[in-house]
Amino acid sequence: MGITTTPKLHTLSIGLPRTLQTVDGKEFISAICKESSTEAYLSIDGFRGDGIADTKHHGGPDRGVCIYPAEHYPYLENEFSCTLPSSTFGENLTVSGMIEDDVCIGDIFHVGEAVIQVTQGRIPCSKINKRTGLPDLMKKIVETGFTGYLCRVLEEGIVRDDSRITLMKRDPHGVSILFANEVYFHRSRDLEGLKRIAAVDALATDWQEKIAKRIMKLQSS
Repeated sequence: MGITTTPKLHTLSIGLPRTLQTVDGKEFISAICKESSTEAYLSIDGFRGDGIADTKHHGGPDRGVCIYPAEHYPYLENEFSCTLPSSTFGENLTVSGMIEDDVCIGDIFHVGEAVIQVTQGRIPCSKINKRTGLPDLMKKIVETGFTGYLCRVLEEGIVRDDSRITLMKRDPHGVSILFANEVYFHRSRDLEGLKRIAAVDALATDWQEKIAKRIMKLQSS
């Protein structure tokens, strides 16, 4: 586990909420369909020109940037016999060399002029299925742990589509996104695993609260 190849930014994408249609013509509002951009300013609140529709489940200072590994696209396209659009999962940065098994909660990266810190795995929502017309895509993402992940912004700055990504600091707890996903989605009664995740100072507040509740429930049962 750990970053073994040089990370590479493939696509920088931003977009605001708009009305979209499912394959059967039903309308929904979402910012999941983002457009490729050559550069964008990354602030504490996220990229300028980017937005979210569901503020209850998305966004906030712990979730300012969404990253998805480019390596998963060929696998998922093969699984579903399809061609997925750019930024299928509404991610801001599509990257290689940073899969969930290699990236840990709390890891700090330099991206262009900005500095970001990984805070949690991304919790997939049904809009992924609605956008693609693939009813089992979200299920497959949860099953594999190929969720992508979210980051907070530690230092603001401009990010370009050819910006370098470098690992600045590895979190000492060594809790990978893939491990956290496995515990969160598939091992809800793994008390030691939950405690390992909860011990990471950089963990997003939302996950801190959810995991603390699980730990309390298990310890009281």
